[in-house]
Amino acid sequence: MRDQKSNGSSMTEFLLLAFSDTRELQLLHFWLFLGIYLAALLGNGIIITTIACDHHLHTPMYFFLLNLSLLDLGSISTTVPKSMANSLWDTRAISYKGCAAQIFAFFFLMSAEYSLLTVMAYDRYVAICKPLHYGTLLGSRACVHMAAAAWGSGFLYAVLHTANTFSLPFCLGSAVDQFFCELPQILKLSCSESYLREVGLLILSSFLVFGCFVFMVLSYVQIFRVVLRIPSQQGRQKAFSTCLPHLAVVSLFVSTGIFAYVKPPSFSSPSLDLVLAVLYSVVPPAVNPLIYSMRNKEIIEARQKLFEYARLQINKEPIIPLGLPLYLRKSQV
Repeated sequence: MRDQKSNGSSMTEFLLLAFSDTRELQLLHFWLFLGIYLAALLGNGIIITTIACDHHLHTPMYFFLLNLSLLDLGSISTTVPKSMANSLWDTRAISYKGCAAQIFAFFFLMSAEYSLLTVMAYDRYVAICKPLHYGTLLGSRACVHMAAAAWGSGFLYAVLHTANTFSLPFCLGSAVDQFFCELPQILKLSCSESYLREVGLLILSSFLVFGCFVFMVLSYVQIFRVVLRIPSQQGRQKAFSTCLPHLAVVSLFVSTGIFAYVKPPSFSSPSLDLVLAVLYSVVPPAVNPLIYSMRNKEIIEARQKLFEYARLQINKEPIIPLGLPLYLRKSQV
């Protein structure tokens, strides 16, 4: 697994952590991850299609939600398919370049998602606390710039971490104690003191993450103060219905991710690390569509119209329901 060279040994592949050595349990892991992966593809795909096709949902909140679904699709596609393939073919290997690509894509998508969740908190703050300035502060151009900044910051963050990590020599084995190439586990294989640069970079990143978290907390403190002053119960419920899904997604994403990366060493064990990795990398992309569409009447209604239109197209029925948007009726003319 290593090629001996004049300046030391270089890794050609890594060995990922197997969920089990028993063939039956490997197949169980494959089918379980396949079900989660298909649920994530279906849920996020429906949200993306619904928002893209219904012009009533072309608002800042749903524009950011569409970007969130795209990031969720990318993040779960970075880790789960390779783990499924390894279980199906009873192997643990991932190439050196494949591991670097996995770390880059995972950091890119996860950091961009966290930046986007921060932007979405700002969107809810402006919508509820400064409604008269909503159109000015969150116009179409501003929304595109914010989304581009989230994607761009994630890209730069991933380039920095990936380049810094894979410039290190790895000579403490090739076994990664995780089902995907997780950065802390890769750093454990480095035999150079230079890994402290990456540790320092992670510490700096944690301060940035904490800063965004404080911003979101302060935003929601202001939001709840305004919402609780709304005289009508219906108005309060409507305001809460637009905030609680985002708050639930942030809580799930932040709590699992932070605990996985900053837990005390005394709490660390291979089984616990594996469970936490699944919780922060696999569960959120699959659960987020359910959280956002469970009580969102606009998405539910738009999805029902989209399904009805698809049924009519399949059956080739000329009758168009009155509730269908005009842009769908035009295609029947």
